[in-house]
Amino acid sequence: MEKPTEAERRRAERRHSQTQDEQLLESPRSDEFTHTDTWRVFRIMGEFVEGFDELASLTRGISIFGSARAKPDDPYYKAAEETAGLLAREGFAVITGGGPGMMEAANKGAFEAGGLSIGCNIELPFEQGANKYLTRSLTFRYFFVRKMMFVKYSLGFIIFPGGFGTLDELFEALTLIQTHKIRNFPVVLFGSEYWNGLINWIRDFALKEGKVSEQDLKLVHMTDSPAEVVQIVVNSQSSLRGLDRSFADDYRELETR
Repeated sequence: MEKPTEAERRRAERRHSQTQDEQLLESPRSDEFTHTDTWRVFRIMGEFVEGFDELASLTRGISIFGSARAKPDDPYYKAAEETAGLLAREGFAVITGGGPGMMEAANKGAFEAGGLSIGCNIELPFEQGANKYLTRSLTFRYFFVRKMMFVKYSLGFIIFPGGFGTLDELFEALTLIQTHKIRNFPVVLFGSEYWNGLINWIRDFALKEGKVSEQDLKLVHMTDSPAEVVQIVVNSQSSLRGLDRSFADDYRELETR
């Protein structure tokens, strides 16, 4: 059997160290296409099926996002823990990315309040282990599958201070609401000192130039109070139930004509 060439050996080592997302987004090679992208579709399908199966019974989930780098002595860590505990006591399940920092804080708050504490972790080049405050833990290879689970099984997003990943989840939710893919879905920014600059930039530039509307800005709530977060979520569900009843009444009226 012929030994692999140096180029083949380096290529194999590189592919071994890549995550599934990296391999999926890599430009295909003509000699590898039938062995990678075509068959990877089945792995993606399997990941969707597994996520749907694991979370099928979840009807009152709230996703909480924030920096994985936050430490337990961070005031926002404490606030995330308190917020999640209050949500759990109101009967909501708390969903996070399952890792450290703000995710750990939220899971800890829900877990210690006796609620459902769910982690949807992601395979990364650097190891991100699941935190210890989970009643249910899932690990995904693909970011887009994981993001689908956050939206599908959540009734709202609570956004604590964070970086690019947190901003990604924030604007993903706002885009889905703006385009009417999801409705009555509260997005709450926790920490006015942290988020004011972003909101002011959107108002001073995007709004003034007509890139967003005044109505778009109303999609975002901002607060520094864990109790207010819970009230916003509870109010959104009361509003949704009223909306559903109005749809049902309209439908019945059409049926009797």
